[in-house]
Amino acid sequence: MLNTKLYKSVHTLAEQLVEAADKADRETFDALYTELKAICIENENTEKDHPVQWETLADFTEEVDDAIAIYEKALGKAEAINEKDYMASIAYSIATLQLELGENKKAIKYLEEAKINANKSEDLELKADIDQLLVSAVLHADSQDNEG
Repeated sequence: MLNTKLYKSVHTLAEQLVEAADKADRETFDALYTELKAICIENENTEKDHPVQWETLADFTEEVDDAIAIYEKALGKAEAINEKDYMASIAYSIATLQLELGENKKAIKYLEEAKINANKSEDLELKADIDQLLVSAVLHADSQDNEG
């Protein structure tokens, strides 16, 4: 169960990070990112540990490989508590980064996982995004296979 106080602080930091990014305020962005990372580390393996904090941290991690590693940690936390919506959105995020790296097969694997986990979700937009990206990734992978 997600601690309300934790959720509010993570949500507020996320809003502030977006604002700092929009203003290209690197100093503020870095300070807020450090604060969010500290919350994640402080809560890790406690009753306050929740995938939302790790997913949010990954959302604002600029280095793709680092972001994937943090998303994978978030995915593990979501699987541990069987939170299908988080599992779907995190797998979707990993897939988008895998596609950015040209790792179509890995992306497809994550998208298929996301689709299964989103099956009972009421988040129709996420379901549509997953389906759309999956079709695109499969078509792209097929065209790559045909070229090689």
